[in-house]
Amino acid sequence: MEKNKNEGYKELDEDTLFIVSQTFKALSDPTRLRILYLLFQNEYSVNQIADTLQLKQSNVSHQLRYLKGLRLVKFRREGTTIYYSHDDQHVMKMLDQTIHHALHQ
Repeated sequence: MEKNKNEGYKELDEDTLFIVSQTFKALSDPTRLRILYLLFQNEYSVNQIADTLQLKQSNVSHQLRYLKGLRLVKFRREGTTIYYSHDDQHVMKMLDQTIHHALHQ
């Protein structure tokens, strides 16, 4: 008896497809990649990110809001300063592997 090639295949639900596509959309922007890569190494305030990456503070804040909405970054408050760090080890591992892939071309 021949086995069906599609046996065991499970279709992704719409919510999962949306989250995955939005994650890849977030990773397709060079500025967001630079921010995530920086946050992969340590936590930083908005001003520290802007200074390190030579970006406008308003642009960094905008990108961090976007990344926070996707739960790719998290924050903690210390006095009046908010520090950001990465929030998804799976995505960061994928980012790290993709960077290594690009460097070894």
